Amino acid sequence: MKDSLSLLARIPAHPDSHCWFLAWDPSGTLLASCGGDRSVRIWGKEGDGWVCKSVLGEGHQRTIRKVAWSPCGSYLASASFDATTCIWKKSQDEFECVTTLEGHENEVKSVSWAPSGSLLATCSRDKSVWVWEVDEEDEYECVSVLNAHTQDVKHVVWHPNQELLASASYDDTVKLYREEEDDWVCCATLEGHESTVWSLAFDQSGERLASCSDDKTVRIWHQYKPGNEQGVVCSGADPSWKCICTLSGFHTRTIYDVAWCRLTGALATACGDDAIRIFEEEPLSSPQQPTFALTAHMPRAHSQDVNCVAWNPKEPGLLASCSDDGELAFWKYQRPEVC
Repeated sequence: MKDSLSLLARIPAHPDSHCWFLAWDPSGTLLASCGGDRSVRIWGKEGDGWVCKSVLGEGHQRTIRKVAWSPCGSYLASASFDATTCIWKKSQDEFECVTTLEGHENEVKSVSWAPSGSLLATCSRDKSVWVWEVDEEDEYECVSVLNAHTQDVKHVVWHPNQELLASASYDDTVKLYREEEDDWVCCATLEGHESTVWSLAFDQSGERLASCSDDKTVRIWHQYKPGNEQGVVCSGADPSWKCICTLSGFHTRTIYDVAWCRLTGALATACGDDAIRIFEEEPLSSPQQPTFALTAHMPRAHSQDVNCVAWNPKEPGLLASCSDDGELAFWKYQRPEVC
């Protein structure tokens, strides 16, 4: 199974530090990494290799935990343990911090742009999720503070094509939010994980959501709309989310990240056992009760915990990963013929 995942390059992205997270820009040509060294680095391909194009080192006082590109690719947001989120504007190869979002009481753990580009979400150890609105003049205003979680909020991610927001928390739950009459409300709570939920990923359609946890499982949730053929009960006009598959027995430690490829449907995980694993849905399994096969397993992908996996949005099978060892790795995934 190692053969289906091959190493293309390994780079000391944040030497003597942790590399926490990676984000491809929408064109798939640039990769942003962030780390414990308080910097964001921008990587691009030159010839057969990857080189550092820019270092964004002035924005934060503490660890940068997550980065996210705007859908237009002109802005990069960085979320930091210094309780702020910086918005960087890209012009040619230069990045300038144009705004710093303040308000969280302590560490900001994640940031995500809505598909429209006019909304941004942040979350924090202060247990809150903030929704920010961006206007034409690049002014950011907090339009909602959501206190649905009872513990540290680890991750936020937007639905791929609608204004539906998901968050994952140390309280073992996933929450979903939507706008209702000028305010944001929690419209669903997904319960089932037995420990911290670290990350989330929607599939291409947005009808499925994958969550990964400290309980060593990945859960696949399916959205059922009111009046669905399966007879899943919904309350009012809100869809109901139901766990339709649990991937257990594959991981030996905490799963820190999950990434769902929008091009191929392959699901990648980043684990505390230093491994990367890739799963594919069995072609003949029922969409309502799918089964996923482990199609690649790279046991020592990094020398320490793998923190993040990120599929390139344009090139099928190109995967980037990063680790506590400060390194960034690029992989080529080739689907096994049996799939």
